[in-house]
Amino acid sequence: MTAVQEDLRTLAEQAGRDLEDASALSILTWAATTFGGRFCVTSSMEDAVVAHLASRAFPGVDVVFLDTGYHFPETIGTRDAVDAVMDVNVITLTPRRTVAEQDAEHGPKLYERNPDLCCALRKVKPLEDGLSGYDAWATGLRRDESLTRANTPVVGWDEKRRKVKVSPIARWTQDDVDAYVAEHGVLTNPLLMDGYASVGCAPCTRRVLAGEDARAGRWAGRNKTECGLHG
Repeated sequence: MTAVQEDLRTLAEQAGRDLEDASALSILTWAATTFGGRFCVTSSMEDAVVAHLASRAFPGVDVVFLDTGYHFPETIGTRDAVDAVMDVNVITLTPRRTVAEQDAEHGPKLYERNPDLCCALRKVKPLEDGLSGYDAWATGLRRDESLTRANTPVVGWDEKRRKVKVSPIARWTQDDVDAYVAEHGVLTNPLLMDGYASVGCAPCTRRVLAGEDARAGRWAGRNKTECGLHG
């Protein structure tokens, strides 16, 4: 680790302690003030809550979206709407290979045979490339979404990418998200009104059943709960 990265890690760990009880807007204001143009927001376009919050703290902030080639049309539509109506700069990242090129190399429906490799090729690597120009990135992770996210810090150190990782709504509940959406008229993916609690790639996402956690509809029936972007 370089001296600069060591400084960033120390900064992130201290901010995580200092900002644990801060509001989401205060956390994002800290990130914008600290990193300026070296800070971005990532969004799956499940909703635009964090993008909206970030636009208040940092008008014109970069919002990075991963277009895997497998998204629902509603997700692409949400991205386009966010780009059109919010004070943000939407940047769309794409994998190095199209779906057809990936099928030719690995065979069709890789997501069924090896979902981890599919996520690595179509999500993890493109994000790694796309974040190369930033020192810090924001996510919409929440502790209440699943057990794997229960210890998410509001600001932490992303060891894999050697960057500061900001999760301003980590302490929020779904009720907090819903209240913010209602108060500010924030754009949300229409699929959230159609039984989907978490929206990912179409082949690997289903509606959730009563009593299931928000992530249960992702890679259902498999021993997989994360795509690799967050662990």
